[in-house]
Amino acid sequence: IMALNSPSTKLSAGTKVVFPNALPTSRDYDPKFRPDWRATLDMLNVDAKQPQADHVVVDKSDGVLRVLDANDKLIAQFSATMGSSHDPLPLGTWTIKGSDYNPKFHFNPALFWDAKKGQKKEMLPPGPNGPVGVVWMDLSKDHYGIHGTPNPETIGRAESHGCIRLTNWDAARLSMMIKPGTKAVFQA
Repeated sequence: IMALNSPSTKLSAGTKVVFPNALPTSRDYDPKFRPDWRATLDMLNVDAKQPQADHVVVDKSDGVLRVLDANDKLIAQFSATMGSSHDPLPLGTWTIKGSDYNPKFHFNPALFWDAKKGQKKEMLPPGPNGPVGVVWMDLSKDHYGIHGTPNPETIGRAESHGCIRLTNWDAARLSMMIKPGTKAVFQA
């Protein structure tokens, strides 16, 4: 970056500039996906071709979620928000039970220490601006999951109620890499 911004770097018409491909190479999404989920993937520019995960490691010390293949090779890494002093990351080995695409959000004030007195249970409609974003990946630990967020600017900066929060586009990518039974290791 320093070289590109240096006064000695000369850019002119015809100069080749290489940058990462930000658009998907394929939008040929699995026909088993509901039409609304395929539309969400398309809107988020998520490639239809994703590597397959063997397991994921959520590392509190680095603030990342790593996706590894069966040979323990890193195939993806995402910045993440995980836990807080009040709701710490639940360390241990868990299993991803499945994914709910464009999920409704079941608000239960009994599960949130910061819920206001008198708040009632509510069902919030699905959508990219819902509290868990566009996808919820359910964990074998009750009430915990890996999910998206409508506020990508908060990733790595805010705290969570113990869940692992990713940008919507990273959560969508991860959901295509995992399957029910994928191991998830949470470490400090």
